[in-house]
Amino acid sequence: MSEIPETASGVVWQSSPPGSIYDYIKVASFSIGPDGLVDQWSQRAVDLFGITADEVRGKDPVEVFMPADLRPRGRRHVAEILDGKEWTGLVPFRMPRQRGAHGVAEVYVMPSETESGDKAALCIVVDVRALRRIETDLAASQAIFGQSPFGFLLFGTDLTVQRANQRFATVFGGAADDHRGRTVHDYLSRPEAERMNASLRRVLETGESAIDLQIVGAPPGSTERRHWSINLYRVHSGSGRPIGVAGIGTDVTRRQNAAREAASARRNLALLNEASARIGNSLDLETTARELLDVAVPGFCDLASVDLYQGLLTGDEAPPGSADGSAELRRVAFASAVSDTPLVTTPGCGHNASTPTAVGEVHHYPFNSPCASALRTARVQSIPGEDGTLVQSTLAVPMVAHDTVVGLVQFSRTKGSEPFGERDRALAVELAARAAVCIDNARLYRREHERALILQRSLLPPGDPEAAGLDIACRYLPGNTATEVGGDWFDVIELPGHRTALVVGDVMGRGLRAAVAMGELRTAVRTLALLDLEPAEVLSALDEIARGLGSPSGAQQASRVAHKSREADLSEVYLATCVYAVYDPVTRRCTFANAGHLPPVLVEPDEEALLLDVPPGMPLGVGGEPFEEVEVELPEGALLALYTDGLVESRDHPLDEGLRAFRTALTDPVRPLEDVCDHVLNTLDTRHGEDDIALLMARIQGLPVDAVGDWRLPREPRSVGRARELARAQLVAWDLEALVDTVELLVSELVTNALRYGEGEIRLRLLRDRTLVCEVWDSGLVQPRRRRARDTDEGGRGLQLVGLLSAAWGSRRTPRGKTVWFELALPDGDSTSEPTVEQLLSMF
Repeated sequence: MSEIPETASGVVWQSSPPGSIYDYIKVASFSIGPDGLVDQWSQRAVDLFGITADEVRGKDPVEVFMPADLRPRGRRHVAEILDGKEWTGLVPFRMPRQRGAHGVAEVYVMPSETESGDKAALCIVVDVRALRRIETDLAASQAIFGQSPFGFLLFGTDLTVQRANQRFATVFGGAADDHRGRTVHDYLSRPEAERMNASLRRVLETGESAIDLQIVGAPPGSTERRHWSINLYRVHSGSGRPIGVAGIGTDVTRRQNAAREAASARRNLALLNEASARIGNSLDLETTARELLDVAVPGFCDLASVDLYQGLLTGDEAPPGSADGSAELRRVAFASAVSDTPLVTTPGCGHNASTPTAVGEVHHYPFNSPCASALRTARVQSIPGEDGTLVQSTLAVPMVAHDTVVGLVQFSRTKGSEPFGERDRALAVELAARAAVCIDNARLYRREHERALILQRSLLPPGDPEAAGLDIACRYLPGNTATEVGGDWFDVIELPGHRTALVVGDVMGRGLRAAVAMGELRTAVRTLALLDLEPAEVLSALDEIARGLGSPSGAQQASRVAHKSREADLSEVYLATCVYAVYDPVTRRCTFANAGHLPPVLVEPDEEALLLDVPPGMPLGVGGEPFEEVEVELPEGALLALYTDGLVESRDHPLDEGLRAFRTALTDPVRPLEDVCDHVLNTLDTRHGEDDIALLMARIQGLPVDAVGDWRLPREPRSVGRARELARAQLVAWDLEALVDTVELLVSELVTNALRYGEGEIRLRLLRDRTLVCEVWDSGLVQPRRRRARDTDEGGRGLQLVGLLSAAWGSRRTPRGKTVWFELALPDGDSTSEPTVEQLLSMF
């Protein structure tokens, strides 16, 4: 049936689809004629009673439906009805086709008339069982709807509220009926209302329920944000026609807060875990500060900076911060998760916002500023942001390590971010503390590292050493890259007569202990070398020293049993290998002695590199075996290489293979010596880091013939005058007239002493290189000794005069006697000043 407009009343009539209330209550009708018999029987009556119209029409309804014991009463009521009386009541009936089945019907009887004016009746019948079910359903629905602890809304198809329960009204005010006709815009902000409306439409159109829709809002008169979980489902009529959307709302604010707290706790734990993994990977102060900010931004805050005390960065021994927190700091790191953000300065800390602190800038905080208070009290300071700035709030957190404040880290969140809470403060303190410990460790490492470097550098020759008749280049690479110290060493020692001692050694072990042992042995080598002993004698004395260093004595000897393992470690540290060579540039001969070290390598011009056959001997500290010497004449231009095993031996390459590779790398010795060193290190697979590497190279040059004056004098008094004449002539030939007087005087003293106290033939030798050296040789074994002459002595002042006028002097043993020498600076060098009158008179 189509819609028919009724223009007179303005009401539109419309057919009702199946599924109305009448379908639920099962309303049926039939009529009784004047004779008391059924004359009309509706289809709904057929459905209700289960009897067709043909079966009941023309029959007495009392006989058909009512039990036998109730029929008299039923006939009486039918008679009253036909007499024109209305009647309503409950009537039991039986189902004719259902044996033993009875029902109860509520009957509405209305008198009627036929066309002829006879009395008849129209009966409206309702199944009481259906009515009871509807009543029960309505009562249950009302109980659930009205007594539910959840807010309930029923929206119509126009998305207005059709019904609300009391729980909803309690939250949003008024009585439940006051909410009829409202929309979601009356309860929520515009964005949330539009999102809710969209969900309502989607549920109404598709029939798909919306489960756990999260809505945020605030009840009337409150600013507290509440979270609701909304479940929406479409409501249908009995025929399946959508008639609206039901919504059940649950306040989940506590659950949301708990979830947010749990998420915050998980985030904090994740940040701490990340901090443990990322902070402190480098023993560098600035790098550690940047690692802290990499963790904090943007995971914890939007802006962050780190300031460290300037004294800490410059390596002061004492704790760097002053008591009032106003000491100078340096900004070492800054990070921002906000684009185009300048290096903002914390408000209220005494800085000009127009000139923010830049990374690397040194600054300080005024005494009354929050940042200075944080440094002074070692407590977190919360600083609110200022109007017109991007920052919402800042946490100024002191960085405390071992009860010492080392700096300040500032965490800032911009406006719009969640403000810092107590949990955030605790996390900020933990992050700062972890970084502070790493920074303090880096500070201690830097201090110890610098000390180790000072020690190491003090034990190695500075720069490229110089020596007469030698061009020298050297390299040192410590195996311990963390401390840059090790047990390998090399040395170049100037000896009298322009001779040079070349030393390379290797203490077993690595690190600082090996470096200390190396320093002790190197000092001993230098001391022994200054005694001008033969190479084998130097190694023998060094062996005794090494055994003394590695052996316990005194109180340690008494506790040898208790500390056996420690003593074994000490003994191992002081085992060492060493090669000691003395080169004479006049003869170009080099004398070698070896204590368990790798053999030297010699490369002669246009020849292949070869290993010198120097007996290795036992390592230093073992003892029991004498050391042998080998003398080798080195040709002009030859290349001599001394090295440690770290250069030629590794875990992956045997020693023989490394030696062959080393000799191959030296086949082109003509290139500059520095280039040769670099070529060797770049060519060999040294596996640097496994062991220390020391490399000492020397190119043989020798003194020119015209730089040496050598004469032999008979053992007679006139040789003194002859010596002066020869020395004068040689100096004139060398254009050293400025030294003639001094040399003549000192030569006279040395030759006179040789005649008086020495033996055999006298030999005079002058050597000119960077300095002038004069040597007087004789066969006597008695060494000259400088003594203080008494006032009454006529002699005994010659050696005092030699010591006063020369830059250096001394004596050494030779295979056939001794040599007394003195050294003078050349006129164009750093010449020694002339002695004063007081110095000359002090000899008398």
